[in-house]
Amino acid sequence: MQHTYTTTGTCAKIITFDKDENGIITNVKFFGGCSGNLKAISKLVNGMSADKIYELLSGNLCGDKPTSCADQLAKAVKSV
Repeated sequence: MQHTYTTTGTCAKIITFDKDENGIITNVKFFGGCSGNLKAISKLVNGMSADKIYELLSGNLCGDKPTSCADQLAKAVKSV
């Protein structure tokens, strides 16, 4: 099932992804932000469980911001 998450505090404004009944995340897409880095994150997490993505990426910050695109992805996959 496809989900859309509106981010806060990042250059990327929206994240879309699919989450199956087993909690596996695929087809992650960021809209806005640093294209190359976000494409890489999307490839790296493809096929991972939402729990593993949250464990790896939650709390990662961008400079002096209180969040990052990776942190927002962690929040997104746990929110659904």
